[in-house]
Amino acid sequence: MLALHALPAFQDNYVWTLTDERGHALVVDPGEARPVLEAARRGLRPVAILLTHHHADHVGGAAELLAHFAIPCFAPADERIDIPGERVAEGERVRIDALGLDFDVLEVPGHTRSHIAFHGHGHLFCGDTLFSLGCGRLFEGSPAQMLDSLDKLAALPEDSLVCCAHEYTLANARFALTVDPGNAALRARADQARAQRQLARPTLPVPLASERQCNPFLRCHEAAIREAVARHTGSMPEDRLATFAALRRWKDGFRA
Repeated sequence: MLALHALPAFQDNYVWTLTDERGHALVVDPGEARPVLEAARRGLRPVAILLTHHHADHVGGAAELLAHFAIPCFAPADERIDIPGERVAEGERVRIDALGLDFDVLEVPGHTRSHIAFHGHGHLFCGDTLFSLGCGRLFEGSPAQMLDSLDKLAALPEDSLVCCAHEYTLANARFALTVDPGNAALRARADQARAQRQLARPTLPVPLASERQCNPFLRCHEAAIREAVARHTGSMPEDRLATFAALRRWKDGFRA
């Protein structure tokens, strides 16, 4: 039996751990080592690290953890990740021997040029590519790259649990409801997220099926999203890509 936990880090990051009954744990995107080391003092036994991209709030604690634990670390091929370990790419499979688990590697550029995601055993560790009710900013990639990446993630089994790296759901919900106020599933998800945060609980993970119903960035083919973009910009977007690009620009400047 595997147990998934979101360890809070910084202001709104999560370091994900996937743990077996012995306490052996996969650690994902440790932007800081502190929450993992604190969990280790309570019995957590890190056995491997997965890194999705080079940003400091995702990799900043990895070197310290590797100094404490002689464990493998898997990361994208990017010279900005100055951490020892194995570099992995699209189509490869990461084996976590201590847990007996395998994860498929997916290249998902857009937020950064070398961003990857890991999918396996019903869990999707997607870093800053797909958020609940949103998606990552385009710091290095193009709208076309990000849309392709989101399509790749959305095509995974619908019961996959989306384990993204930030607690952005309520902020994303405010924008999503502005775009798609008639979406009953979205309203229900926003209510759920508000209730979770009022109890100081994470809004994550969330089933991919929910994101397909609620996340406007996964629904750029829907008439409701295209029409909302048209009202906002004054002209109907030509296609899905134009809809996505306009939606992302809208979100970049959105103030609730």
